[in-house]
Amino acid sequence: MGKFVKNIDEFFEFCKENEVQFVDFRFTDLKGMWHHVSYRMSAVSADMLANGLPFDGSSIEAWQPINKSDMVLKPDVPTAFLDPFTADSTIIIICDVYDIYKNGLYEKCPRSIAKKALQHLESAGIGDAAYFGPENEFFIFEDVKIKLAANESSYRLDTVDGEWNDDKDMEFGNMGHRARTKGGYFPVMPIDSGVDLRAEMMQVLEDVGLEVVLGHHEVAQGQHEIGVKFGTLVEAADNVQKLKYVIKMVAHLNGKSATFMPKPLYGDNGNGMHVHQSIWKDGANLFYKEGEYGNLSEMALHYLGGIFKHAAAVAAFTNPSTNSYKRLIPGFEAPSILTYSSQNRSASCRIPYGAGQMATRIETRFPDSTSCPYLCFAVLMLAGLDGIKNKYIPVGPMDEDLFELSLDEIREKRIPQMPHTLREAIEGLIADHDFLMPVMTKEFIDTYQHYQFERQIWPDEARPTPFEIRSTYSC
Repeated sequence: MGKFVKNIDEFFEFCKENEVQFVDFRFTDLKGMWHHVSYRMSAVSADMLANGLPFDGSSIEAWQPINKSDMVLKPDVPTAFLDPFTADSTIIIICDVYDIYKNGLYEKCPRSIAKKALQHLESAGIGDAAYFGPENEFFIFEDVKIKLAANESSYRLDTVDGEWNDDKDMEFGNMGHRARTKGGYFPVMPIDSGVDLRAEMMQVLEDVGLEVVLGHHEVAQGQHEIGVKFGTLVEAADNVQKLKYVIKMVAHLNGKSATFMPKPLYGDNGNGMHVHQSIWKDGANLFYKEGEYGNLSEMALHYLGGIFKHAAAVAAFTNPSTNSYKRLIPGFEAPSILTYSSQNRSASCRIPYGAGQMATRIETRFPDSTSCPYLCFAVLMLAGLDGIKNKYIPVGPMDEDLFELSLDEIREKRIPQMPHTLREAIEGLIADHDFLMPVMTKEFIDTYQHYQFERQIWPDEARPTPFEIRSTYSC
């Protein structure tokens, strides 16, 4: 962030040098979706950048009523970057939302909530920086068909990677090189058919200011991952928004479709967003203590204990779709057992190998990319800070393969688990949200839980599925 401009004067100089024709102002809704409005460059003034621009908040789901619809977008000028996809030179600025009725950052703006969470970290006297490193996995499909009606429901996703295409007639012949179910981790070409597409994505991500580390084919058929460098809480969330935009657009312009949906394929691995986290103060990593298990400090364990203590409420934000919980089932490398382990990817929290003072961190492995990154990171940190305050102790460490445990064994060992449905998560949030109240308002939490019931839970629960028709029709 801040790679291109640092202030308003530099912004106008940059726009002149790059012959910018349009300024695209973007903000994030409750779901984590970007919205935007484009202004002609000639209509943008220094005053507008300093004081904001008006928009209709009632047209965004679960935001303002129509009788109090006027709101203001506050541009964060150092976030500006050139849009790599528009025909005319366009610069994008990420914005916060300002509430003119309460004279402050809007309580339902995810980016504003993330900023308030950082303020809470500092005011609590615990740390002055929080670093987050998300790992966003995604699928690439060549054909997507969806049908949803009163009397029928279906979808069909297709990728050349899919082993179901082994006998398909193709224009230039069927070459037969495919990763197979759960067989896609790190193969080379021709099995990995996405090398050039990922390379293009990685180059464009660097063009918009992200520091790209790696790219590879993931475990599932048609699944990929591109890794970028960690950042501070808000910076890392901004980067997730940019990464998703770039990956979707590069795929689209290549005649393909990218999705970050947690579980698009039955019987194969799903998409996660593993989140690496650490708290710092005065340049020192507070999660580090040499010689302890995984070099984790007592503070780090309390932080993790807070996340596990509030796991159901946390999941309402880190895993906020009904599809999220189709990923969190045994057998597909998506941990749902709430314990921690060094190097062990079957635990909900992994302590990465070889972490010295600068790199010691925790990696929560249950979140996914349907989460709004600002809310996801803020809630993880707020739960962690509550754990530090109350000295919660997580279960563990457990170095065994937790995927091999039966449900009876999990119960016998009294190991807590993630909620199994979005309904459980939202009901957990309703019952347990005091730890969020230093930053979130009761109005926001009420809005969020009602929104999830109305837009996700009830529509999903009310619809018969093809599996239900097949399994119960003849009863």
